[in-house]
Amino acid sequence: MRHPGQRRVLAALAAAAGLGITAPPALAQPQPGLRGYEVTGDAIVQPLTGEPGDAARGQRIVGNRSLGLCLLCHRGPFPDEAQGTLAPDLAGAGARWSEGQLRLRIVDARRLNPATIMPSYYRSDGLERVGSAWRNQPVLDAQQIEDVVAFLRTLRD
Repeated sequence: MRHPGQRRVLAALAAAAGLGITAPPALAQPQPGLRGYEVTGDAIVQPLTGEPGDAARGQRIVGNRSLGLCLLCHRGPFPDEAQGTLAPDLAGAGARWSEGQLRLRIVDARRLNPATIMPSYYRSDGLERVGSAWRNQPVLDAQQIEDVVAFLRTLRD
């Protein structure tokens, strides 16, 4: 059996070569206090919780300048908010990406692009330059991730 790191490297090389070969699903090792999840291709298909996400709560998280911080880098259909331009526009996110694709991008975008500036919102290990108050804990909990996914799925235009 290959090491999980090898699986990601092989998948990235295959994708870069345009061969259409994908690695087998990668089961993320649960970190203390976090639920495990399975990455299949470019998505986490299964929700992180048994409770559906709440789009209204997700919208509050996305717009919150001290919790989600999404609008520091992203722009979208938020007319009353200052917005960033460093990352993809969130308008139409629900039409561009599936629920599972959105979930992986929020949980750990580095699995898709190791050079991304997007933080891993549901990861606590191997992170550098993390303030001591936030060390060993994710930015968002599992239900908050599901809430943000539910909100982003409503952004269809």
